[in-house]
Order: sequence, then C-alpha cells, then structure tokens
Amino acid sequence: MYEPIQSARLYEQIAAQIEERIIDGDLECGDKLPSELELADQFGVSRTAVREAIKALRAKGLVEVQPGRGTFVTDGASQVLRTSLGQVLKISDAGRLENLIEIREILEPKIAALAAERAEQRDIEAMQAAIEAMDLTIDDAKAFIEADLAFHLALAHATKNVLIPLLIDPIVDMLQEQRIRIFQMEKGSERGQYHHKRILATIIEHNPQAAHDAMEAHLAQVRSDSGD
Repeated sequence: MYEPIQSARLYEQIAAQIEERIIDGDLECGDKLPSELELADQFGVSRTAVREAIKALRAKGLVEVQPGRGTFVTDGASQVLRTSLGQVLKISDAGRLENLIEIREILEPKIAALAAERAEQRDIEAMQAAIEAMDLTIDDAKAFIEADLAFHLALAHATKNVLIPLLIDPIVDMLQEQRIRIFQMEKGSERGQYHHKRILATIIEHNPQAAHDAMEAHLAQVRSDSGD
C-alpha cells in the first residue's frame, strides 16, 4: 500500500504519502489509519518515525488521535479551522501565556461539565487510557505531556460538539513550555494526575457540577505551579 522510505527525514516523507492519499480521496473523513506498528511495517521504518509523521499530520489538521481508539482522518473544514486558529494564536496577542491560561479557565470547566452529561463508554475508556499512559510515563516529560493532551482532547470529544476539540487542541498544544516547566517541578506531574483522576471520577458519575468544579481545581493547580 505504501512505498518503503529511504531518507534522513523519514517522518516528512511518511506524512507526505499519507497526506497525498487524503488529498486524492483514497482516505476519506472518518477513515481509521493502521496502527503505528502496522504503518511502521508497511513503510519499513521505526515506530518513532511513524509517530512523528502522525504528529505532523495532526498539526496540519489532517488527522486526529482519539486515545484508546486510534488515528482518524478529519474533514476539510476541520483542517481549515484548526490550522487557522493555530496560526492566529501564534502570531497575535492571543498567544501570550496569560491569555491562553484564561481561555482554558473560561472553556474547560464547561467542557468538563458537558462531558459529564454526554460521555459515552468509549469516551470514558479513552480518558482512562490517557490516564494510564500518564501513570506509566510519570518520569518521561514528552510522553507524559502527550498523554496529558490526549486526556483533555478526550474530554473535548466527549462533549459531542465537533467544534470544541478543534478549539482546545491548538490552545493546549501551545502551552508546551508551561507544561514542561510544571513537569520539572517537584511532584508537578503527580499533582496533575491527582486532578485528572478526580475529573475522570466525576465523568464516570455523570455529575456535571462536580466535573466543572474538579476542572476548576485542576486549572488553579496549573496556574499555581506556573507561578502565574
């Protein structure tokens, strides 16, 4: 299906082949990509190269990663919105740390409440998978932060509002420097995990107010650990 890759920048050529198939219509919105292991075998590369390619495709808005379910092709409108918003945040005052934190404080408690109302079992399983991944990578900043992002995106998907993940993804993704700083603080990742698990418990209980309050507490912890 795919051609073996021979290049110093493997992930770019992997991403280019998948992107070409999406543009040509061979892969359509909603189609699930093979697993990392399967793609690595088809391309004749390592899983690390495939993982970087998926990250590049996600940055373009061509695919979305749903924790516990896999990687799916998105539609053209989603791509435009995600890419445009990401660019706006990068070049405008909206990208300043304080503004990004405030946006999260405005949006995410309500997102958690909606998720508590609407989450299906598959959404809960996706959040559980992200939390388990964080538990396993508690000493690995890069992997932990990726799983952290996956948790917040799973929450966004659980609202069943297709625009919310597109808004949250670039906002949370742009806070990488802040998230690394928190991770490097003593017990920073453990504090984050405590709040993630509290939020998940309220989603499982389908308790919107408790979910709202748990997310507010989490974001207060994030602000405190950020020194803001």
